[in-house]
Amino acid sequence: MNLMENAARTLTESLHLRQPPVGIAFADSVPAGVAVFAGTAPAGCRFWQEAASRVFATVPKDHELCAIGIYTHHLESIGKVNTDLQDALKVFGDLGYVRPEDMPFIPVLNRNPKVVVYGPLAAMPVPADVVLLFVQADKALILSEASQQLENGLPPALGRPACGVVPQAWNSGRTALSLGCCGARAYLDTLTPDVALYAIPASKLEAFTERVAALAQANAVLTKFHTLRRHDVEAGKRPSVKESLAVMQ
Repeated sequence: MNLMENAARTLTESLHLRQPPVGIAFADSVPAGVAVFAGTAPAGCRFWQEAASRVFATVPKDHELCAIGIYTHHLESIGKVNTDLQDALKVFGDLGYVRPEDMPFIPVLNRNPKVVVYGPLAAMPVPADVVLLFVQADKALILSEASQQLENGLPPALGRPACGVVPQAWNSGRTALSLGCCGARAYLDTLTPDVALYAIPASKLEAFTERVAALAQANAVLTKFHTLRRHDVEAGKRPSVKESLAVMQ
């Protein structure tokens, strides 16, 4: 079992993921044996959902309905994309949603890929550059603890656009949390109100996975401890920590 397969299995089991971890790889050409995406995607983030079950490659034209995604992923702008981007920014500005002074805070990939490959992490035929997780809030707690231990700080919590979490992780070499955006939540069935996105740069994947597994186990033990302690306190007891630990045995 290779690193990506092992990480996918460990992260899925430790975090009780509903959707397998998604691998994202940037390339200059379509890798041999990888099919090019067939169909139409309303937004680039939709590829994350499609990638739960199959591996495929996308080229800029596959992203052309998502001017924001093309912008954040630094893909070649083709056709009417530039016009769509300006039109979208005007609407965002009129709504006070994205103002001109907000633009520098939107991450943009610091490379110019010709191809983006997506797929289940365990099945990626090429090394992933970024790994994306769909996580519930209580499991994001474990991920943030792992980030703090490995990176000596907490990950940024990004908002709109959700796709900005991918360049954020790649550019910084650090993990990042995305709370999603209204667009991604409209386009993705898997991005339900209780789910957030967590991006892991591939350079951190092995160490991060090890920390997640350890912290998930620790959280399970401590959850049991606190649950038993609450029960005792609500029953009128005043247990010491040693007494609560003894009950767990």
